[in-house]
Amino acid sequence: MKNYSQIGRFSPRVCGCCGALRPRYKRLVDNIFPEDPEDGLVKANMEKLTFYALSAPEKLDRIGAYLSERLSRDVARHRYGYVCIAMEALDQLLMACHCQSINLFVESFLKMVRKLLEADKPNLQILGTNSFVKFANIEEDTPSYHRSYDFFVSRFSEMCHSNYEDPDIRTKIRMAGIKGLQGVVRKTVNDELQANIWDPQHMDKIVPSLLFNLQSGEGTESEKERESPAELTERCFRELLGRSAYGNIKNAVTPVLMHLDNHSLWEGKTFAVRCFKIIMYSIQSQHSHLVIQQLLGHLDANSKSSATVRAGIVEVLLESAAIAASGSVGPTVLEVFNTLLRHLRLSVDYELTGSYDRINIGTKIIKEHEERQLQEAVIRTIGSFANTLPTYQRSEVMLFIMGKVPIPGMHPTLPSTGSGTDLILIDRHDNLPKFSTIRLVIISDISVLKLKVDKCSRQDNLFMKKHAQHLYRHIYLCSKEQSSMQPHFEKLYSLLALISMELANEEVVVDLIRVALALQDLALSSEEMLPVYNRCAIHALSSAYLNLISQLTTVPAFCQHVHEVIEMRQKESPYLLPEDVFIENPKIPKTLEKLEGELLFQQAKITEVLGGSGYNTERLATPYVPQFTDEDRLSKRKSVGETISLQVELNGVKLCVYSPVDSVGVEEQEKERRRQVVEKFQKAPFEEIAAHCGARATMLQSKLNQIFEITIRPPPSPSGTITSSYGQTQSRSVPVYEMKFPDLCVY
Repeated sequence: MKNYSQIGRFSPRVCGCCGALRPRYKRLVDNIFPEDPEDGLVKANMEKLTFYALSAPEKLDRIGAYLSERLSRDVARHRYGYVCIAMEALDQLLMACHCQSINLFVESFLKMVRKLLEADKPNLQILGTNSFVKFANIEEDTPSYHRSYDFFVSRFSEMCHSNYEDPDIRTKIRMAGIKGLQGVVRKTVNDELQANIWDPQHMDKIVPSLLFNLQSGEGTESEKERESPAELTERCFRELLGRSAYGNIKNAVTPVLMHLDNHSLWEGKTFAVRCFKIIMYSIQSQHSHLVIQQLLGHLDANSKSSATVRAGIVEVLLESAAIAASGSVGPTVLEVFNTLLRHLRLSVDYELTGSYDRINIGTKIIKEHEERQLQEAVIRTIGSFANTLPTYQRSEVMLFIMGKVPIPGMHPTLPSTGSGTDLILIDRHDNLPKFSTIRLVIISDISVLKLKVDKCSRQDNLFMKKHAQHLYRHIYLCSKEQSSMQPHFEKLYSLLALISMELANEEVVVDLIRVALALQDLALSSEEMLPVYNRCAIHALSSAYLNLISQLTTVPAFCQHVHEVIEMRQKESPYLLPEDVFIENPKIPKTLEKLEGELLFQQAKITEVLGGSGYNTERLATPYVPQFTDEDRLSKRKSVGETISLQVELNGVKLCVYSPVDSVGVEEQEKERRRQVVEKFQKAPFEEIAAHCGARATMLQSKLNQIFEITIRPPPSPSGTITSSYGQTQSRSVPVYEMKFPDLCVY
């Protein structure tokens, strides 16, 4: 039985007289189609059509239009065999023809591809995608000014999210969509005449489609033998990111952040970390800091999100920052630490207040264990990132972090630190665990600890030369805080020990010994009004550290003196040693009698024995006194009297110059002067204080008036002077154009 639907199709070939009148390009196109579509493309006739197109390129656009017309008719009549033959012919013509007329032919080609992609048959969608991918790999000789790929971006993105019932067909459709997006990127990313594929309107479709398939890692049995959608997606995603330039990084990363937010993928961490590892390893290394900046900004934007979300972002930042540090981190080094420290403080505040909103307490429940997990993640991130930095940057970062640490006494409600993670910054040889508690360090031979000590580097020497006094002052001030407990003293000892092994040169060793002796004097002082426990704890801290530093210096006489004092304390005053102080129930007396003689470490004796080994005796003999800065003085103001006295000091500016060796006399004079000023403003009548301040203000105003008069007064006029009504001679100011100048001054 004849197929009448095909008789009408080949009617021009049946009627010979009419067929001879048809244009040659149409006859050549008709001849490539067999009577039975199962026979496939007629290759001999296809060669004739290709030769004709190459010989007459001006006919190429008409060939494309006619093929498009036939394909549309075959799609409408469900003649899918002829559709496949038409697309095969188009592919061959595209591969063979690279002339100026190719643009018009491409328009017909893309029109046919669009027709296939709009069909509801999966096979036609896949067929159209495969043809588009072949086209995307062709480098055109001439640019196109008006071609648009918006439809293809949208359609391929839809195919990436296909929910077709059959899992095998669904996988094929999704993979076709991924390949299509890859083709669009290849075709447009380097073509300046095309619409920018990096625009948010395109990236907001492409990136989520890729992430959707990257996330769905499950596959059918047939996928195990070939590439899965997740593997293909990762390749495509890497290619997309690898082609991104400096100005396109933000548009490519922002949809990733939004996708992770919208689908709550930060809490799982695994997928988010995987995504950003792909990003960091795919983009150019010099652009890595842009990703870090976006992550930091996203962390700020989620400052009131749940702790699990913030912890997920911090975990991603940890992995990304470690990768970025191996390349280029740009200007974001301190920004990373600044942001992380800010969020660490926010988390502590949330944990203490129990709410994200200080005004509406209780509006959202805070889970303390989640906040603590976040805090640990932040600390790990700080430590890990700092560990990847060069030595000179570690020193600067450590100083930066110290600047962010609350001044002792300013934030008494902050919880004590329970771990030593904040000291990864200077513990480069893993010595920190060996100093977990002070009482374990009072031993006659520290060689059993197997400490690792290297020569101090040049960068560390420069750092200590510049910032050592800040460190010493921090240790000293923390020791005298009345709220300090056992964990604080243990941390101070660990810090002293690590400085001695990681950052110490001869000058630093001398200063550390002076600090230890100053702590002993602090515990003996009655002016500080320290509790008995604190005084005993400071003595214990000083003895434990001097025991360590004496053995590190390997000066026998120094070691002997320290051991003699420790043995005497063990016999007569064990409450001055760590074994009796830093325990669950400290064995300390109710009152602490005056200590003297062999129970104390003698500065003169230590100076003598170390001087014989070449140490600076002049510096050793000088007691250590903290060098306070203006910032310290401003932060320690605690009364109105001190505030007023400071204002008075600012009116009469005074400069204090300190020599390299600490001067006890200068500090004592400063303390006495401040005491007198405070006492005056506390006890003097208000009228006297007001008159004193008023006189200073009047004097200052007078000086300012003189300055203004000199600055603003017009210059003397060459036209002469005038006499005022008060009998004073004044210079008369006249306009410049009325002035008379000597001839030599005019040209």
